[in-house]
Amino acid sequence: MNMKLENYLDYLVEFIQQTVKKANAKGVIVGISGGIDSAVVANLAKKAFPDNYLTVWMPINSSQEDFDCAEELIEKNNLKAVSVDLKATFEQFKTTINEINENSVLALANAKARLRMTTLYTLAQTNEYLVLGTDNLNEWHMGYFTKFGDGGVDAVPIIHLLKSEVRAAAKILNVPTSIIERAPTAGLWEGQTDEKEIGYSYEEIDQYLLGQNTNQGLKTRIDHLHKISEHKRNIAITPLEFKREQK
Repeated sequence: MNMKLENYLDYLVEFIQQTVKKANAKGVIVGISGGIDSAVVANLAKKAFPDNYLTVWMPINSSQEDFDCAEELIEKNNLKAVSVDLKATFEQFKTTINEINENSVLALANAKARLRMTTLYTLAQTNEYLVLGTDNLNEWHMGYFTKFGDGGVDAVPIIHLLKSEVRAAAKILNVPTSIIERAPTAGLWEGQTDEKEIGYSYEEIDQYLLGQNTNQGLKTRIDHLHKISEHKRNIAITPLEFKREQK
């Protein structure tokens, strides 16, 4: 059955409420980055639990644009928010790890995501909240998220929405235009953008996921990313079951 986006967003609010109820929790928490995906999920969280939700801004050498967008989101949507500055913690961690083994830029960037998720779960457990993820359909299909970082969550409300649909949802949910129009970035390092790293635009990836792609290069790239990231979408790899001898 086809559904209008507005109705689907209403359903997502109910989905969040029911997920929390089943877990016998009290509310939800979401990390905000200044990006569009977390902005949409933050607003859904507020709609689902107006009195029992929390958004968390966790800068680690974050850009001024990230900060400005996060601040504008909080102010425009009157979000309940706290800030946990993780820069010093991350720098100490990086120094300690590099004394053992010089790590790659990507490995340390992923460590930022895992540090943020550790922070979210600590706050979540304190408040008896569930952690909401912010991955959209494009990111989930390609594995464009950090395992046990932004991928390590309790529920993923917008996992079935294409990037273009997330943008449409953002407009419905009164997300600031500055966030809707900015270039998508995971903030992994200075100047990093999603589309530059992936090699294709989100519009092209949307078309691929809709089955409307004619670009063989795009198909090869996305199929490859999907294949090598399968482990991210599954639980830990397990061996065959132990068949016990009957006594």
